[in-house]
Amino acid sequence: MKILLAPSETKTQGGADNFILESLLFNELTPTRKILLHKYINILQKNSFKELSKMFGLKKESDINYHNRDIIHELTMKAIERYTGVAFDYLNYKNLNATSQIYIDNNVILCSNLFGFLRANDMIPEYRLKQGASIGNLKPEKLYKEKSYLMDKYLVDEDILDLRSRFYDKLYKPTKPYTTLKFIKDRKVVSHWAKAYRGIVLKEIANANINSLEEFMKLSIENLSIEDIQTKKNKTEIVYNIS
Repeated sequence: MKILLAPSETKTQGGADNFILESLLFNELTPTRKILLHKYINILQKNSFKELSKMFGLKKESDINYHNRDIIHELTMKAIERYTGVAFDYLNYKNLNATSQIYIDNNVILCSNLFGFLRANDMIPEYRLKQGASIGNLKPEKLYKEKSYLMDKYLVDEDILDLRSRFYDKLYKPTKPYTTLKFIKDRKVVSHWAKAYRGIVLKEIANANINSLEEFMKLSIENLSIEDIQTKKNKTEIVYNIS
């Protein structure tokens, strides 16, 4: 089973190793990544406050200046450690045991707006790109969508659990059967807690070494109970009630 996870706009600082673009998942994406990175760095070098503000999704000059850096020569860390935000806080990767970390490394695929499809342990630098923002005249999600057949081939023999927000369908939407989750509390769909429980669910999956959707359906997760299961076309949605 492979688990699809969205990235976050916020990132952890620092790193240890040099960036090697060709080491990322799908070497066939290297030309696309180079095109986007070249355009991204050109925009940084132009140093237009208006253009950088739009691309970064930031307004404070100090924040924009911080992210105006040559990311190609920045140090890297695992993608799963680089990204921060609610889901990643609740996953708490650094405090998982070694076996659970290896599970995450081997089974989680992140969909980055800049780098495309990444394994959890792919080494990436710190960067900033607002969700849905163009890089100059380039739309990253469109370029990666054109190469999404690579994901279909990669996942052909895998069960798929999609924990991403729906925006990331623009990069990749499975063509085979897949499963998503929805979280409700007091009969209302939640957003903040949905992010938190995506992280919690992923942590519980890793700790239990879940290898199929059948095993996942039997997994008991504290404060969650299955309210409904809805299937439409190739998408099955598990609706969880938060107690």
